[in-house]
Amino acid sequence: MQTIETYRKKIDAIDNDILKLLNERMELVKEIGKAKQTSGTAIYRPEREKEILDRLKSLNKGALNEKAIDAIFLEVFAVSRNLEFPEKIAFMGPEGSYTHQAAESRFGAMGSYIEVSSIEAVFHVLENGEAKYGVVPVENNTAGAVGTTLDCLGKFSSKIVAELYMDIHHSFATVCEDIKKIKRIYSHPQGYNQCRKFLEEHRLLGVEFIPTKSTAEAAQKASVEHDSAAICSHIAAKLSNLPVLFEKIEDNMANQTRFLILSDFKNKKGIHNKTSILAKTDDKPGGLVEFLQTFQDQKVNLTKIESRPTKEKGFQSIFYMDFEGHIDDENVQKVIEENKDRYDIKWLGSYICGG
Repeated sequence: MQTIETYRKKIDAIDNDILKLLNERMELVKEIGKAKQTSGTAIYRPEREKEILDRLKSLNKGALNEKAIDAIFLEVFAVSRNLEFPEKIAFMGPEGSYTHQAAESRFGAMGSYIEVSSIEAVFHVLENGEAKYGVVPVENNTAGAVGTTLDCLGKFSSKIVAELYMDIHHSFATVCEDIKKIKRIYSHPQGYNQCRKFLEEHRLLGVEFIPTKSTAEAAQKASVEHDSAAICSHIAAKLSNLPVLFEKIEDNMANQTRFLILSDFKNKKGIHNKTSILAKTDDKPGGLVEFLQTFQDQKVNLTKIESRPTKEKGFQSIFYMDFEGHIDDENVQKVIEENKDRYDIKWLGSYICGG
């Protein structure tokens, strides 16, 4: 039987090979980056990354599962993009929020992040050219659509270039090694209320609850108090060097948020595309029905429709819509052409389905 030291030497040799191959990859990435800058091609290519991930998963015969492959290679992609051309990413703060976690999951630990105070501020930063990318939440599967994001998509010129779905997990983090000695729990009220079953099971409902503006602030406060804990995101605990005692403590394990990645370019067609638009239909009986009928006629599958007030005089609405396909697909173009003279339609982006 081989000793642990023998296994470690084999691992070291493999790590050496991985490092060599990664460096070879990055040299090629640099050359691609030069070519992209000359031609004006976008550095971030979600459809290309999806193509690589799908290929690797189809080849995989080892112990790595699909989530592990995603985690490893998404970080490799993020490092590669930073070597090609360092870009700034705006997100609604604070640092350690779930939006920050979503941004880092795509742009990596090396990304240059700009923390702003609101969703609208993300759009302003992009509009002013202060960042190349923005990350904003657009809907939660329990709380519904994020109205501010939908409204900003109508007001600003930024396009949706990618989407990602992230499970929202709350962690119980503390420097206290004995849960019975915890005297205070910090958290945003929403996070606290989403974990009441866990708190009840561990006899923590009677412990003093101190509300914070964010779960990131909760982690920071708990990190300097030895008899306190925080209910927070995993990234918030990591940033505050706060040990996680329990992971995934939320009552609803299916809690998920959809985030949009925004920028200023148009994606090429990939596999399983989605397109988003805003449409203002005729203010007459059957106006919306007539518009939707063209989707059925062209066999375009509508996956989401959400109404928002136009905030003009009266009570007219504008409709946010997601449907399968790329804006350049023939049947999608027919839908747009049939309706462009009758309805006010704004194309928001075509991108790879992230769900």
